[in-house]
Amino acid sequence: MVSGAPAGPTGAAHPRKTYTAALSVLASLFFMWGFITVLNDILIPHLKIVFDLNYTKALLVQFVWFIAYFVMSIPSAKLLERTGYKWSIVIGLGIMAIGALGFLPASQFVSYGFFLAALFVLASGITLLQVAANPYVSVLGPPETSSSRLNLVQAMNSAGTMVAPLFGSLLILGRSSSGSVEGGDTVAAKLTEAQKLADAQSVQLPYLGIVAVLLILAVIFALIKLPDLGSDTRRLAREERRKHSLWKHRNLVFGIPAIFIYLIAEIGVGSLLISFITMPDIGALTPERAGTYLTLLWGGMMVGRFAGSVLMRFIRAEMMLAGASVGAFTLLMVVIFATGHVSMWALVLVGLFHSIMFPTIFTLGIRGLGPLTEEGSGLLIMAIAGGALATGQGWVADHFGLQWSFLLPAACELYVLFYALWGSRPTNALEAEQPLEAAPAGVPE
Repeated sequence: MVSGAPAGPTGAAHPRKTYTAALSVLASLFFMWGFITVLNDILIPHLKIVFDLNYTKALLVQFVWFIAYFVMSIPSAKLLERTGYKWSIVIGLGIMAIGALGFLPASQFVSYGFFLAALFVLASGITLLQVAANPYVSVLGPPETSSSRLNLVQAMNSAGTMVAPLFGSLLILGRSSSGSVEGGDTVAAKLTEAQKLADAQSVQLPYLGIVAVLLILAVIFALIKLPDLGSDTRRLAREERRKHSLWKHRNLVFGIPAIFIYLIAEIGVGSLLISFITMPDIGALTPERAGTYLTLLWGGMMVGRFAGSVLMRFIRAEMMLAGASVGAFTLLMVVIFATGHVSMWALVLVGLFHSIMFPTIFTLGIRGLGPLTEEGSGLLIMAIAGGALATGQGWVADHFGLQWSFLLPAACELYVLFYALWGSRPTNALEAEQPLEAAPAGVPE
């Protein structure tokens, strides 16, 4: 676990400046894992065509990605306890680089199984970053502004998600045999084996570039100093820990399923947007052009997070979350029952209302946990595995139609509304500790 001396006068004299520097560096992590995660939304329609998959099988991309959060969250927390936040981040970046490198043999052998294995390794590295960075940002400053602070750095995550579709559309869909063909989901049978090999290998250059960036970030984080987290996130001594129970905190108990259920909605919407707006009666676009609308979806999330970071200084986080869930539910009803560009734009705009949901649920979930924050954060990060069940939306699409499949994320928005109005109210809150003070220079990470 991170350890070090308490802050001295030097470290405490300019805490705001120190936190700003730390948050700026951490923002690069949020950008990068957002960028890589949303590339999956490009991979799904691309691999669907290359391997001639139905929606359920294509969404196995998201299943293996998010199941990594469930499988690897506890090992990540154990590693964090042993190595500290800084070196956990460095190791996480290294694991991500190995996963991205796995796209080379996967594309060379044109193996869907290899692609899924590489994605699992890549997601395992991101899980370690999530376990380290989210609670770090939450406690790096006054607790009353934690939601605002996490929304701010999550906006950088959304900046990555906004850039990724442009990158993927140009370098993956734009270079594939079917990327410029209208009705791209239906052309797989028209591709020759040589074309399928070429399409599979179109991912090599983009992911080699990602490997290089991840290794550069790992070197940077190995060299910099990050403020010590102090007592806010250190585990209690075993005897002291027995006096407290995470399960007496209603906001955490209902927050874990809130994260789980929300991720089903977010991932389902993003994963199927390109397929949805290439439909003849919706947008009738090519997959490459549809990728630009994916940029607008995630761009809306970035704008919403920047706006939410400001608005939450004046409006209670619970009320912002309730309003966002109502807005997203309404738009999804339009997606289901409208047609043409009305339905298409309604789906794109869902991103604006999804924007604040994850960081707000997360900070509401750990509110009042005091020194139990670290354990509660680990459970919330594990709940990100809910994104794996977006595969269920693929099953609904295969059996009842793609448009009707958006009933699943619509139902998820209703649980988020319940959490905002009642489930997020803290019970058994522990006494708040003083805001974190920065560690002086030279304190070990």
